[in-house]
Amino acid sequence: MPESIRPVPPATRPVAPTRSGPAGQAPAPGTASFADVLATRQAGGLRFSAHAQQRLATRGIDLAAGDLARLHQAVDQASAKGGHESLILLDELALIVSIDNRTVITAMDAANPQGNVFTNVDSVVIAPQRAPE
Repeated sequence: MPESIRPVPPATRPVAPTRSGPAGQAPAPGTASFADVLATRQAGGLRFSAHAQQRLATRGIDLAAGDLARLHQAVDQASAKGGHESLILLDELALIVSIDNRTVITAMDAANPQGNVFTNVDSVVIAPQRAPE
């Protein structure tokens, strides 16, 4: 009698890609990796720099889907007005965003009294208010 066929379990550890570009070549300078493109798409077209991610994590700040939508709308407004480096005020959160790169550079909440001076910004956007619940 033939032996029954069993499914092969999935790999227990993630498999890292061995190539970073066509034919094993590194991606061209200025070219985003697949992971970067995926993260950008998942955040509504916005990226968060490693510094911004660290600031949000250490301060316990979580952005809900509605907050990300409001941030995305504020970035669009700054872009429409010609902004390049913007301070975006999202409720009790201040974010410095590179509008050209659509990248959140850093974040600060109102609970942190230090660093309340912002330089090298050319625009300020007050994000649209939350919809009443």
